[in-house]
Amino acid sequence: MRIIIVTHGQSSDPFWSVVSNGANDAARDMGVRVEYQAPASFDMVEMNNLLAAAIAAKPNGIVLSIPDAKALEPSIRAAIAAGIPLISINSGADAYRDLGVLAHIGQTEYAAGTQAGAWFEDAGVKRVLCVNHEVGNAAQDERCRGLSDHLAKSGGSMKVVGVELSDPEDTQQRIAGALNADAGLDGVLTLGTTGAEPALAAIATLTGGRKVTLGTFDLSPAVLDAIERGSALFAIDQQQYLQGYLGVTLMVKYIETLAIPGGGSVILTGPGSVTRENASRVRELSARGVR
Repeated sequence: MRIIIVTHGQSSDPFWSVVSNGANDAARDMGVRVEYQAPASFDMVEMNNLLAAAIAAKPNGIVLSIPDAKALEPSIRAAIAAGIPLISINSGADAYRDLGVLAHIGQTEYAAGTQAGAWFEDAGVKRVLCVNHEVGNAAQDERCRGLSDHLAKSGGSMKVVGVELSDPEDTQQRIAGALNADAGLDGVLTLGTTGAEPALAAIATLTGGRKVTLGTFDLSPAVLDAIERGSALFAIDQQQYLQGYLGVTLMVKYIETLAIPGGGSVILTGPGSVTRENASRVRELSARGVR
């Protein structure tokens, strides 16, 4: 059995490498062949090209992320027309069902954003800068929207800054510029781990004893270090290893049995939380490539 995975994130990325680890472990456990493919950067044209090639290869199933449903819809419809079953992971919780995808594995991004807002609120943070590193990815927009809606209920607010993570120095400068332009901002939420380090560096440049609290999505050694030191408040963990592992496992079982858990509903892998209380334990798992 051959399953092709096409996502918008490269397996060399610290986050997506864990997804790939999960998929590879499932392939070993299930005795199937899995191929992981992704564009070199966040690029919907190239992702469509990869999906077209995957369809032409006639695999038994395709597991994919759906960061931009409108852009990817033609390829998704083409796969379904070719009789290839699809399961989405990571991005696409709000769109997969309308597109005819069998199930989605991941977290509901709006809910994750509201959870981030709740943790900031508990810490007394009122105004948060949301750092979007993939402008055009609907999942990132939903995270910021959930954050904004929760903060607004308690009289807080949110601003958004777009950054390009391929240039960490520029990302740091953009975050620092946004914070310096608005002295009322007392929190930063990064939407991925590679944005957290530039954010920490930007916060460190602030003067006058100003305190800005950082929270982030996802995990990395640097993020876990920051949480243990108290430099970051929390990380939202969507347990991406399970996205890769369950994506392959459920696809195999669907091909064998035509059965899908929950009748095709979202299979939640998050949001979970990593704080100072559990960061050291999660570090051990992160070192193994499963968190």
